[in-house]
Amino acid sequence: MKYRLSMLAVLAATTLMPACAPLLIGGAAVGGALFAVDRRTSGAQVEDQAIELKATARMRELATLGNVSATSFNRLVLLTGQVPTEADRVALGEAVAKLENVRSVVNELAVVGNTTFSISSNDAVISALVKGAFIDARDLQSNAFKVITERGVVYLMGIVTEREASRATDLARTVAGVQKVVRVFEVISEEELARLLPKPAPK
Repeated sequence: MKYRLSMLAVLAATTLMPACAPLLIGGAAVGGALFAVDRRTSGAQVEDQAIELKATARMRELATLGNVSATSFNRLVLLTGQVPTEADRVALGEAVAKLENVRSVVNELAVVGNTTFSISSNDAVISALVKGAFIDARDLQSNAFKVITERGVVYLMGIVTEREASRATDLARTVAGVQKVVRVFEVISEEELARLLPKPAPK
């Protein structure tokens, strides 16, 4: 029940969010609620948006029979979806790697038939449940993680410590329907995290 309520909250938030600029850059109060600070710089957030648009457009030009998507976090690009041939998979990875500002590419494209609507819908539910589990966890900053699900495989992205990475991975594995969890993290030390987090206002 707890996960179900969290999933509904995530889905409602997703429905209400505008599909243009990021809701938050650098941390701010929006609509009376304080949202967690993004651990990327504001410049990296803007670059990630541009990379995703360019990468997705480029892949769809090259793989007209496939179903592909690109997710960029701190200029690390995760490719997911389906393509007809291994040659397509390799070509798409190489094409995205050549895009401006791309630091690295994790190519998880699968050489299989395109995902059905029912599988895609199930993946969306799994992502919502995983996000809900992170929200419920008192020892995690849920906004530090990006969750992508493809055919039951959950990909976790973010700038996190090893403790956060392990905790998030363990939580994701407990969610019904998850086949495997793949970590695509940029791991930092606890000291580096302390420098990234906002300092409390002086009293």
